[in-house]
Amino acid sequence: METKNIIIVGVGGQGSLLASKILGHLLLSQGYDVKVSEVHGMSQRGGSVITYVRFGKKVFSPVVDLGEADFIVSFEILETARWLSYLKKDGQIVTNTQQIDPMPVITGAAKYPENLVEKMKSKGFKIDAMNCLELAKKAGSPKAVNIVLLGRLSHYFDIPEDAWQKSLEANVPAKFLELNKKAFELGKNEE
Repeated sequence: METKNIIIVGVGGQGSLLASKILGHLLLSQGYDVKVSEVHGMSQRGGSVITYVRFGKKVFSPVVDLGEADFIVSFEILETARWLSYLKKDGQIVTNTQQIDPMPVITGAAKYPENLVEKMKSKGFKIDAMNCLELAKKAGSPKAVNIVLLGRLSHYFDIPEDAWQKSLEANVPAKFLELNKKAFELGKNEE
């Protein structure tokens, strides 16, 4: 099996590191060699956070280069646009439609780009976009956006649901497990 590449992008504090940990656990449980690399940037200040998850029969490097990502999983729509150059020609985007203003927008130096999903679709990108924040709130916490996204991502993998559930159980504190299982289901089943 050739190596597959997933880039998880977001803004600091959104839970992308937990998402990559759950995904790494899941893929290891399925017998893949897995490499996870985290690049924090200015995550403590609401800046970009990117995580690379690579898996296959044998993976030698944790880094994903331009044009190599099979998937971009994004917690924020502008972050999706920022990392498009990493996506393979036939790659898949799974994204939250939430907008979080970056510093240039907050200070008034720039405007937040409009209609990003439509613009990406018009350029031929395969994009699965949904309001993960609303689904996370429905599950019981706005902090569950990461798990909603993993639920959605599960559509693109031939991995049994019980394996996803076991990875949630292994990585989420018990007191938050039911909430996260609900968030996963909402993401998975959203039309």
